[in-house]
Amino acid sequence: MRLTKRVTLFAAAAAFTASTAVLAAPTFINVLTGGTSGVYYPIGVAMSQLYGSGIEGAKTSVQATKASVENLNLLQSGRGEIAFALGDSVEDAWKGVEDAGFKAPLTRIRAIAATYPNYIQIVASKESGIKTLEDLKGKRISVGAPKSGTELNARAIFKAAGLSYKDMGRVEFMPYAESVELIKNRQLDATLQSSGLGMAAIRDLASMVPITFVAIPEDVVAKIDSQAYQAKVIPAGTYDGQDQDVPTAAIVNLLVSHEKVSDEVAYQMTKLLFDNLPRLRTAHSAANDIKLEHATEGLPIPLHPGAERFYKEAGVLK
Repeated sequence: MRLTKRVTLFAAAAAFTASTAVLAAPTFINVLTGGTSGVYYPIGVAMSQLYGSGIEGAKTSVQATKASVENLNLLQSGRGEIAFALGDSVEDAWKGVEDAGFKAPLTRIRAIAATYPNYIQIVASKESGIKTLEDLKGKRISVGAPKSGTELNARAIFKAAGLSYKDMGRVEFMPYAESVELIKNRQLDATLQSSGLGMAAIRDLASMVPITFVAIPEDVVAKIDSQAYQAKVIPAGTYDGQDQDVPTAAIVNLLVSHEKVSDEVAYQMTKLLFDNLPRLRTAHSAANDIKLEHATEGLPIPLHPGAERFYKEAGVLK
């Protein structure tokens, strides 16, 4: 009898210990960003800090990546909890567009929020003589890492303008910072970068070398075969020496998660994001364009149920 009672007590204690361990298990939140000289990274660091202090038991990390396409594939495989990605890349991921870097539809990804727009920023050294898209013919240009969101943007822009990589003198597939260094060293003539305004790499280049911003006219933007692109303007004075507005194209950035992230964690991540926008704006000025009232607009994939719960509470969704 005593032995049976002891066994029962030990079993109960073990069950209690196991249940306590489950309750106390940390919540891992890996924030997938982009290159460290872009905009995703500093905002991602700020988000990670918010989640680390605002979600009980959270252990956070920030991962620098090649951005949109890599981030979405990592989410699909459960190797991140929240990530930045361009809207057109998210659309391609959901459809499984192989040429865009997705071997099959990424059916596990879920939207958290539409955030700020990425502006296509084509910058050339003044000495290259490049002033228009047509002037890029025969020149040396970088277009981002292969099949990155930026490189997919480059393909779309050039196609709409009646250009292709074959028209260029040389095409390099390099991230922001490396591209800028090559222009400084006169090894490249221009770079196409897709990012929020005021990005560090272009600010650095503008402070070191006389540059020209190449306009993407509104009629070219209208020819792009995707609803994700909008005609926008880079306001005068955004960068040193840029004294005029520059017409260009823009694509909204999305924050994306996946279906295996719990509803509660997704809810907390969304709520902390919008409850702390001033803090994100101190991380980078691009966050000034993150607006709660636009957070659910134009999403090409389903909302995560946790995010949906927040938007209903906030009155954004009915």
